[in-house]
Amino acid sequence: MSIFSRPTYGLFCVLLLASAVCAAQVRTAKNPDLEWLPVVGDQPDVVPPLATDLSPELRQRAVQKAMRKVADWQLARVQGHYNTDWTMGALYTGFMAATDATGDPKYRKAMQAMGKTLQWQLGPRFNFADDNVIAQTYLELYMRHRDPVMIATVREQFDRAVKIAPNDKDILWWWCDALFMAPPAWARLYKVTGSRVYLDYMNREWWTTSSRLYDSREHLYSRDASYLSKTEANGKKLFWSRGNGWVLAGLVRVLEFMPEDYPDRPKFVTQYQEMTAAIASLQGDDGLWRPGLLNAGAYPLPETSGSAFYTFALAWGVNHGMLESSSYTPVIARAWKGLISHIYSDGRLGCIQPVGAAPDQYKPSSSYTFGVGAFLLAGSEVSRLSVDLAQHSK
Repeated sequence: MSIFSRPTYGLFCVLLLASAVCAAQVRTAKNPDLEWLPVVGDQPDVVPPLATDLSPELRQRAVQKAMRKVADWQLARVQGHYNTDWTMGALYTGFMAATDATGDPKYRKAMQAMGKTLQWQLGPRFNFADDNVIAQTYLELYMRHRDPVMIATVREQFDRAVKIAPNDKDILWWWCDALFMAPPAWARLYKVTGSRVYLDYMNREWWTTSSRLYDSREHLYSRDASYLSKTEANGKKLFWSRGNGWVLAGLVRVLEFMPEDYPDRPKFVTQYQEMTAAIASLQGDDGLWRPGLLNAGAYPLPETSGSAFYTFALAWGVNHGMLESSSYTPVIARAWKGLISHIYSDGRLGCIQPVGAAPDQYKPSSSYTFGVGAFLLAGSEVSRLSVDLAQHSK
């Protein structure tokens, strides 16, 4: 005999169904599985041979050819699969840079289509850095088209965030990757509005994170507080290559839009120059960096996403007079040559560590969207550098 009367049983079923629906909505809202979608990347056992039609020389045409090859391969894989996750948002920044560097509008047009498809929305978690990286692309598109719809959600959410009183107990950007995801969006919103409220908010949160994660002796960032005391097998501190790449690229993308007279700009410049010097000193013989920065010998393969972010940041510094060309251009040239050597004949960029939070192992074929975004950012600055080098050689 059932312990439920018919009305009670019916009510129980309704409540059970409602609970299941709510749970499904929570899972959807947090988008926990988007970074694991097949479109994000893979590392197959069978791949085409490495490309033989690319040159590592710092010549504009050669750089642009490599960028197009990689960008076209990646664009074909992600079109029709756009979402707001950080794994895609980081790629979108590279597509925007690819149009600027190559002059081919198709990458920017693809990003316009992406924005329309997603209705210019951010990720589902309010004021969460990973869900804000897409705002960088919306804001860059707005700078060109001046359509308020493109940044309406960005402004609404960021305006809500600045009204929240600071909480000294919680670090908003508690993981170093966040310094690429969110701060450049805040800097771009400052640029399009002229309001320093956004820059001040970003500035406060950046240095809160830095005070916790930045090693002032090594001039490198721990991935998050749980890594502060972790070490590699050789006893040295564990510093993740891509994690520091996120930070250096974030520094560059903030400095791009931070006015020269901003009071704390010198602090950003100092940290940028400290980190670039440290990173340059750790470059491998093949021009690239291993997943674990202070124990390169433990990792047989280079890691191209972190290496690409470093190449981007170093080339930007030379292009903007923040780094000495004679010292850093050879580093950039070796790095670009190394990156080119991991492009396959179909355009796949290999040796990208999959989604993670610490150094790990992977196959040479491993390719992921965020690493391609980093490569395209690197190419955009290497292309500019190649033009300058050509002019000075005349």
